[in-house]
Amino acid sequence: MSSYHLDHLQHLETEAIHIMREVAAEFERPALLFSGGKDSICLLRLAEKAFRPSDIPMPFLNVETGHEFPELIEFRDRRAKELGAKLFVRTVDEGIAKGFVTPTPGQISRNQLQIPVLLNAIEEFQFDCCIGGARRDEEKARAKERFFSFRDAFGQWDPKNQRPEIWNLYNARVNQGENMRVFPLSNWTEMDVWEYIKKEKLEVPNIYFSHERECFRRGGQWLPVPPPHTDSTKPDPYSGARPTAKDPIKKMVCRVRTIADMISTGMIDSPASTVDDIIGEVAAARVTERGTRADDKASEAAMEDRKKQGYF
Repeated sequence: MSSYHLDHLQHLETEAIHIMREVAAEFERPALLFSGGKDSICLLRLAEKAFRPSDIPMPFLNVETGHEFPELIEFRDRRAKELGAKLFVRTVDEGIAKGFVTPTPGQISRNQLQIPVLLNAIEEFQFDCCIGGARRDEEKARAKERFFSFRDAFGQWDPKNQRPEIWNLYNARVNQGENMRVFPLSNWTEMDVWEYIKKEKLEVPNIYFSHERECFRRGGQWLPVPPPHTDSTKPDPYSGARPTAKDPIKKMVCRVRTIADMISTGMIDSPASTVDDIIGEVAAARVTERGTRADDKASEAAMEDRKKQGYF
């Protein structure tokens, strides 16, 4: 008697595809959060496998801080076009202009400001579910999240009052104004993501690989020097992210390990030029990938506080 056994990646893929199909079956207006980062790239491939040859039955949504890597924006737009998907983009700058986003004086990172933009977009398009690429291994608050993460009418998350998920049964019930965040990659690790990218031969933005870039030292990290601002008729979105006379600048061979905006993404010294090189680095790493995110280093409770307010 023969039996068919799934290997580790196949098991994760099957689980994630099941969750994708569950979302399509249970919700009327789901959206897929697509930033162009490695985790959301895996989500796209899983969505293709879940629904092809039909079109992916949900639009893509991305919230820009205004501090994004140009390479990431180009990749995001191109991939959405190649897949024939509708991409909705909402920005912090638009939120500030419309008055529903209020920056704190002196605030540099805009991650906190993404929250009202995301919640406003969910209300604007009446999304009842957003699929995200968060993984439990990333950070302590992420580890508390279920596959189906309920958000109340204010978009808030209560980690102490989550719905049980027994025998892979998911409670997708939401009332008017409420929504669900769903995380098909919850059980994946950073290594799993790169192994899957290798297995599926997925394209990723070139900033994940070794390249030469000017960086400056701030807060114990190397941060990328933003590109020159060319439109003098508008406020410079990178003004708070530029090095000062106190910040030493170094041209270095580096890459990103996890992509936030250019204010929060720490660059790492790395010669990795292939996916195999990256897999080797991840295997040897003794610091988590979010250890290179300046916004998370500010406070151990930073992520959980943001998530309770409605963050991704």
